Formats: sequence, structure tokens, C-alpha cells
Amino acid sequence: MVGTVGLPEDLVDQVWDEWAKGQSFRKIARVVNRSRGQVQRFVNSYGGVRPRPVKRPLLHLSLADREEISRGLARGDSYRTIGARINRAHTTISREVRRNGGRGGYRAASADRCADGRRSRPKPAKLATCNRLAEVVETRLEEDWSPEQISHRLRLEHPDDPDMWVPHEAI
Repeated sequence: MVGTVGLPEDLVDQVWDEWAKGQSFRKIARVVNRSRGQVQRFVNSYGGVRPRPVKRPLLHLSLADREEISRGLARGDSYRTIGARINRAHTTISREVRRNGGRGGYRAASADRCADGRRSRPKPAKLATCNRLAEVVETRLEEDWSPEQISHRLRLEHPDDPDMWVPHEAI
């Protein structure tokens, strides 16, 4: 689960389950033995919508991999030895260690948190954030322009305004 905003991790699922049942903040607070205000701040911090669990891509290092890297560094193992142990290239280990404190400062838990922070996150679509662009695109779609035509024409009409550019795939 992404973050807990002041609630212990073990209560997060319970709060969301009760919220999904339509329980009030007061009832949820009684169930999890927390204040109504704390439960309300937690639920409101996510806009009342349970966040999707973070799914780490299979090729990314796991916390267990990072712990093995940390143990290997503590033993003084080479990057090649550590990499062979967790079935990764020594260059992967080298980059991971360099990016997260070096040989002397590497800590598995903090490296894992930092990796989560570096992972790209969804951002709002350009057509949803730029009304002017959305209006132009919508008008041209109504006039039976293809997305490719719209995209190309916008670049020609607004060569110095990247806010008015959009790839045809986004249309």
C-alpha cells in the first residue's frame, strides 16, 4: 500500500475495508481504535479512494535483493560475487550501490524507499490539464480531422509553444 499518512501499516487495510462498507469516520475510528480526526485525515488524503497497491516490475531489485547486497557489502564481497548470488549483473549492483550511499553507506531499506520514489508516477494527461489545447483538439475531431493531422498541424501553428503540442497517440 502506498504510504499510510499517520496510520500504522497494519490498520490501513482495515480502514479501507470499513470505508468500502460505507461506515462513518466515527465507526471506523472505533473499530481501529484511533481518533475520528485521524481516520478522516487519512481517508481524505487519498480523496476517499483506496490507492492501488504498488506493483514493482519483475526486473527491478526487490527488498530481499537489496538486503543481500547490503549483507554482501558488509562481508566485503565484490560486486561480481554479490551479483552472482542474486542472479544479477555486477554492473547492476555497482549502480545500485553508487546511487544509494556507496559501499560504506548503503542501507537496504532506505535504498528500497528511494527506488520507489524514483519510479515514474502517472501524471495527468496534457489534454486534461490544458483547456486551450483540448478545445482545439475537440473542434478538429468534430471536423473529422485524424489525430495525426491534428498533432502535425498544432506543431506547425504553434512552433514556439510546446504546451500546444500533443502526440497523436494522446488524442
